[in-house]
Amino acid sequence: MSEYPASGPPPQIPATRAPVPRPKPTTTLRQRLSELRGPSVAPHPLDARALAALAANPGCKRRALLDGAGVDKAVLATALGSPAAFGQSQFAFVRGNAFEAKVKADGGTELLRLLFERLGGGAEPPARAAVPDLTAAGPEGRAARTALALREATEAGGWALLDHPMLVLEVAGSPAYLEPDAVVVHPDGTWTVVEIKSFPMIDSSADAAKVGAAARQSAVYVLALERIAAVTEGAEVAHRVLLVCPKDFSNLPTASVVDVRKQRAVTSRQLTRLTRVEDIAAALPEGTTFDPGCSPEALGSAVEAVPAAYAPECLAACELAFHCRAKARAEGAVESLGRSVRGELGGLTTVAGVLAAAAGKEGDPADPTVAALRRAAALRAEALAGVDGGVPCR
Repeated sequence: MSEYPASGPPPQIPATRAPVPRPKPTTTLRQRLSELRGPSVAPHPLDARALAALAANPGCKRRALLDGAGVDKAVLATALGSPAAFGQSQFAFVRGNAFEAKVKADGGTELLRLLFERLGGGAEPPARAAVPDLTAAGPEGRAARTALALREATEAGGWALLDHPMLVLEVAGSPAYLEPDAVVVHPDGTWTVVEIKSFPMIDSSADAAKVGAAARQSAVYVLALERIAAVTEGAEVAHRVLLVCPKDFSNLPTASVVDVRKQRAVTSRQLTRLTRVEDIAAALPEGTTFDPGCSPEALGSAVEAVPAAYAPECLAACELAFHCRAKARAEGAVESLGRSVRGELGGLTTVAGVLAAAAGKEGDPADPTVAALRRAAALRAEALAGVDGGVPCR
């Protein structure tokens, strides 16, 4: 006999609910990057020179992550035992600051004169230009203040000189704050980037390598300004920048106009190819940090956890280049011989593999690269045999 009364259904037994798992706390990108460089380490600013170098080697995830996280690569290289052997001397730094102050003196009178001399088309330079105050708290505040000053100057329809404005450009998902020497706003709404360098311009020409580096740096500024101009009515960023240098061997300023359309297009394409910083950071082992207070062994393991794309050109642009070169040589990687050699060797990735293929010990004879190596090795052996046998070389 049932223990339940016949007059109604049996009482419902409340079901036991399974505990709902709490979502794990998410780590923001800012927090993750702070952990990578060390909680007590201030972020190292990413300038236009470093950005141009980064754009020249977009396949290097190591540099993209370190620059995006604000890691000081010079300090990191020193901690790893491979300090960078390049950089601006203190004397050159002081001389450059003195020359820049001379160019911008008296409200930028000399700078505007040079601008009209090269870009004015015979018009008379203005008697004065507005010099807005760009001071604000932090790089974010300065960038917002610069954007506002550019819009106000464009709307006013007059001449304006922005001294050391702060621009922002997103690189691999992380903001980079850039500070050009000056930006001039024309009455027609054109914005012109001004780069002031301390290397001389002799007989109206300067060192081609230094001018090329200045053009790539200016192209980064042009890209950042275009973001602001896109939301500013009547504004247009000029692709011809003004390069100001000392004339001959004096301290008198002279100027030249540099077209950066090619550099701008290349830099924009390369920056777009960069892998996002959060994707690179997500692939790292838990607890990876580049804090300079860690041991050299721990720092070496952290650096090696991020893939690099070393090339000899890095020696003039990256503080970690000597460390990466040592590793590439130790591994026998063909990248240490240069990008052009790496491209010619196809699937052969090590120097030992190349030598083995040339000697006929490894490799597919049908492979054009292997065939070319064996032909070169045969020609070399023939030439050496001729020398040993006393046959004169032609």
